[in-house]
Amino acid sequence: MIGFDYGTSNCAVGVMHNCAPKLLSLGEHGRYIASTLYAPSRDMIVNWLHKQLTPTAQQHFQQQRARQLQKGQGALRELVLDGMPTELSFGQQALNDYLQEPDEGYYIKSPKSFLGATGLLPQQAELFEDIVAAMMSNIKTLTEARLGRSVSQTVIGRPINFQGLRGAESNRQAIDILTKAAKRVGFKDVEFQFEPVAAGFEYEAGLSQETRVLVVDIGGGTSDCSMLLMGPQQAASPDRSAHLLSHSGERVGGNDFDIALALKGIMPSFGLDSVLKSAKPVPANSFWQAVSINNIHNQTQFYSAANARFLEQLLRDAEQPELLSRLLKVQKNKLSYRVVNAAEQSKIGLTDSLEQRVDLSDIDADLSVTVDREGFAKACNRELNAISALMTEAIAQAGCEPDVVFVTGGTAKSPVLNAFLQQQFPNRPLVIGDHFGSVTAGLTRWANKIFA
Repeated sequence: MIGFDYGTSNCAVGVMHNCAPKLLSLGEHGRYIASTLYAPSRDMIVNWLHKQLTPTAQQHFQQQRARQLQKGQGALRELVLDGMPTELSFGQQALNDYLQEPDEGYYIKSPKSFLGATGLLPQQAELFEDIVAAMMSNIKTLTEARLGRSVSQTVIGRPINFQGLRGAESNRQAIDILTKAAKRVGFKDVEFQFEPVAAGFEYEAGLSQETRVLVVDIGGGTSDCSMLLMGPQQAASPDRSAHLLSHSGERVGGNDFDIALALKGIMPSFGLDSVLKSAKPVPANSFWQAVSINNIHNQTQFYSAANARFLEQLLRDAEQPELLSRLLKVQKNKLSYRVVNAAEQSKIGLTDSLEQRVDLSDIDADLSVTVDREGFAKACNRELNAISALMTEAIAQAGCEPDVVFVTGGTAKSPVLNAFLQQQFPNRPLVIGDHFGSVTAGLTRWANKIFA
């Protein structure tokens, strides 16, 4: 049995070892594998996945995906004739493959962000199921190689809400995709646990008395808050429902901080906030679409032929066409992920330094941008306020104040976020947990409790 954090930014797996959760090293990826996938052709993902399945699962999959498998076989033949690789890559290698040739192949980061999207067509839902299954298959293979045995039971983390504040249908859709993907790759028993609750279970292991804990989990795609009644007596209970006092969650997380920094910190060098020859401002919509890598509709619109024509006209009308030419290059060469990745790396760099230089010379010679913590805080004002509202909602639902605030998630490492949270709770202890491992450890504890 394993605890499986299929995260928006990273994935991790835990097992119980000497009565405590232990995060596994997943081959060359280490304990955390970035939630990314690269395929030389999108159509071949289904064929790669088909090869990983057991014979029985292959037969069932063949019946469900006959048309896609046939199309993928054609894509594979073309790749072989062109002397191109035919394997998928994951984690950091996926990003490396994408950055090598951004306008070739198919790259996706954080597919979990799309699982609850409204209006998904059946073929889109099937594609996301296959992408998730491919990633899960890779992680399951790495896990079993590390353990030397097969794994068939798992507890998978889930946010309070995959999409929006009241997205019951979105939650059902996302859980359905995750369940089908997990079962397809060989997990026989699949359970889910709220990510902030899982993080709370890990924090609870160190408590000596009953404590009201407000868990704030700021993940890559969502932020979730849970007010939990925790302690040694509660931990021993087989039914924790009475101890889960409230939950709140919204689709705002680390990716949104990256996008906000990309928009406000980088896009001005691509023409945002510039003017046309008529003295009118350059329309901002295309800049937002360019960096909205977690929004299917926005990305489709940005990379459409109609938008290419629109940007070419803007270039002719711009007072500073050299700026708009950079945006047009992003559009033509599919560089959205490149720009947002630069913002993400700068955000990480701002954890230990007050400012960061962003090198974008591969887009335009000698182009670089400097961002700092103050600018980052201003860029992310909306996201910070959204997290504040979630904390307020969780406290109001619970009808009590927390004794302690426990913060986890990768974005929680940011000094900007830490300072903001300290302002929200000036008179409460603020505990910063394992930024990436708390959820995985808690899921592992829960898996051990329900499957043992």
